[in-house]
Amino acid sequence: MEFSMPNLRWLADDENPKSFSNKLRARRFWQFEALVASMPRPLRILDVGGTNDFWEKRGWAGRNDIQICSVNLVPEKPRHENIKPLAGDATDLAQFADRSFDVAFSNSVIEHLFTFESQRRMASEIQRVGKAFWVQTPNFWFPMEPHFQVPGWQWMPVRLRTAMIQRWRCGWRGPCADASGARKLVEEVRLLGKTELRAIFPGANLVPERFCGLVKSWTVVGGFPANKVKAGSNVGR
Repeated sequence: MEFSMPNLRWLADDENPKSFSNKLRARRFWQFEALVASMPRPLRILDVGGTNDFWEKRGWAGRNDIQICSVNLVPEKPRHENIKPLAGDATDLAQFADRSFDVAFSNSVIEHLFTFESQRRMASEIQRVGKAFWVQTPNFWFPMEPHFQVPGWQWMPVRLRTAMIQRWRCGWRGPCADASGARKLVEEVRLLGKTELRAIFPGANLVPERFCGLVKSWTVVGGFPANKVKAGSNVGR
């Protein structure tokens, strides 16, 4: 018999435009649009870990003034002339020259790299290939973990989290009876806090997204005009 933790997935349902997570995502993207509004066209974007669905929902698919390369370990099938899916590794973007894109973009990807060293390498590559960059990731110190949707999940010992996901479905993952498979599911997601983000994106602006007074996620921004960054939201220093 399969048991589940309390089901909060409806809050983060990507398919529901009225879901809580989609409303927050739309608000963040309005800030991104403000940042790039005055940049020359065609605008070249490298989306690390991006999808066709994301850009379709934002209304940017099919635009002739935007050129997007999306990079994933396994590339998606192309759907639009202005979105080119490519195979690549977020921690090693050697196929792209320095500053070869106007913007290097990544939404909720950097936390899926298992280790801080891999996250550091992705951050370095993002800053190398983009003249400007925009990287969003959930905050380690927000009490509700967004992937497993268990309060305080990221603060629990790995052994306890592994045991839980062997028995129950937690958010989008599990149950996984195999111990090594369950541990891998747990260790894949490594949330970052402000201090670590500052370390791997030195000199960048950290824009907080708040919920009930707490920082739910961070957007790391660099290379854009300073007045545009400040106009987007409260900037963490």
